[in-house]
Amino acid sequence: QVQLVESGGGLVQLGGSLRLSCAASGFTFGRFTSYLMSWYRQAPGKERELVARINSVGDANYADSVKGRFTASRDNAKNTVYLQMNSLKPEDTAVYYCNIKPGDYWGQGTQVTVSS
Repeated sequence: QVQLVESGGGLVQLGGSLRLSCAASGFTFGRFTSYLMSWYRQAPGKERELVARINSVGDANYADSVKGRFTASRDNAKNTVYLQMNSLKPEDTAVYYCNIKPGDYWGQGTQVTVSS
C-alpha cells in the first residue's frame, strides 16, 4: 500500500514562504519514477483543487492562481516531492494534500495558514 506523508505546513505572514514535502513509500507498481505526483489544496467550505502536477522527469504545470509563486519539484532518489511556496497570500490558506497516480492515494494533509 502506497503511503504519503506531508510535512512543512505552518503559519506564515503575507508575502512569506513555506516549503512542503511529501515522502512516498510502499509502491506496488514500479518505482517512484513511475508515478505522477500532484499537490492539491482544500480551503474551508471549498472543494479540493489541483495546485501543481509534476511528472517523472520533473516537468510541472500549475493552477493559474499560483503560477509564478509556487514551484513543484521532486527528488526521485528520496521518493519525495516538494512544493516551494513564495509570496504567500491569505487566499492560499488551506490544507495541502499530496496525491500519487496510478492508484490515486492521498496523504493526510498539512495545514498552511497565511495571515494578513
